[in-house]
Amino acid sequence: MTTLTRRQALAGLSTATLAGAFPAPAVAQNAPIRIGGLTTLEGPFATGGQDSFRCVQMELERINHTAGGRRIEFIRESSNARADVALARARKLVEQDGVDIVLGPLSGAEGIALKDYSATLTGKTIVNGSSAAADTTLRNPSKNFFRFSTDGTQWMAGVGNHVRKTMGIEEVCVVAGDYAFPYAQVFGFSLEYCRAGGRATYLWSPLGTTDFASQIAQIPKSAGALVVVHGGTDGLAFMTQYAQAGGSLPIVGGSIMADQTMMSARGPHRKLMIGMVSGGPIADVNEDPNWNDFVARYRKRWANEGGFQSPSIHGVNYTTNLQGILGALEEVRGDLSGDQKAFQAALAKRRFKNPMGAEVFLDHNRQAVSDIFLTKIEEREGKPVTVAFARAPAINQTLGVPEDRFLALGAPSRGNTGCIAGT
Repeated sequence: MTTLTRRQALAGLSTATLAGAFPAPAVAQNAPIRIGGLTTLEGPFATGGQDSFRCVQMELERINHTAGGRRIEFIRESSNARADVALARARKLVEQDGVDIVLGPLSGAEGIALKDYSATLTGKTIVNGSSAAADTTLRNPSKNFFRFSTDGTQWMAGVGNHVRKTMGIEEVCVVAGDYAFPYAQVFGFSLEYCRAGGRATYLWSPLGTTDFASQIAQIPKSAGALVVVHGGTDGLAFMTQYAQAGGSLPIVGGSIMADQTMMSARGPHRKLMIGMVSGGPIADVNEDPNWNDFVARYRKRWANEGGFQSPSIHGVNYTTNLQGILGALEEVRGDLSGDQKAFQAALAKRRFKNPMGAEVFLDHNRQAVSDIFLTKIEEREGKPVTVAFARAPAINQTLGVPEDRFLALGAPSRGNTGCIAGT
């Protein structure tokens, strides 16, 4: 691979590093760096997990499985969105397969479990995949856990204000999964919406629910919109059953509702989703050259092997976190000695553009600060796509609220939705 091609492939790396300004470290350069990839290939988010590994594979192929002068060996493991299973698979990667770095997991409760596990490790690093629970990094962060993707609370920045102030909706019904990631999404939405004068009813259901009839029956007739914070097969089941029940409220979607894993599925839910407003780290239609290049490469690589029309939110998040890893490996010339302290210092200082063309950097908790997009689903050429209509730059984990005040609001939960009236 030529120097120019390598620079393009490792977008976001410092010029000094790529130019070889630092001497090669005294490491066994012939030994591969072992990265363990953990995603959800079983259960409700299996489709998104498959796309995560598609995007990781595409990026590793792009750099010829080499970073920092060393070969990358990628070892795959699968979870099912359960924290205990994710923890067991992560332990297997570290303690049996001997990986140096874990990339993952996908789901919220899994991320909290792996953060806690990372705090027990020495000389190992866990870098998030697409897990987006707020407390993975906000409370009791681990110095061995890094997240270059934004979290579920950040993803809803601007959505609550848009629904209340622009759409003029005074009351919503929130239907959401009863676990860590939806708690973060609901908190981010409600914090804005309720402070802008909105009222909300909340209906929760466990991950893996298949029958939503009783929940649909509880939707208040006074609600002016439905905020749906499900995803994967749960999101598809809810929306299908709501459509079959004759539901017609405008839909405001959680971030993983507005994703190709939902929109690529056929069924009566598709009609209800046209016009759905959401927020998150990606949009199918985004006129940024980084994104258009990423989408073109994705389609070329996966068009005949099960890929979507556009990369999924999970695929983009895994790619973003992989970019963080690869750039830091270049910075330290592949040297993971000294309990990975130099590597982790390089991770903490990374600043680059993700596939959407949004700049990413980490805060003091090793949590991403980056841009969030407000999107609307439109039908183009007979296919639903998310179109970005607004962009909120450099959103931090506390949505601009001073951290001490934000922490005083308490951790997101089914009993702490963030719905606080007033300013």
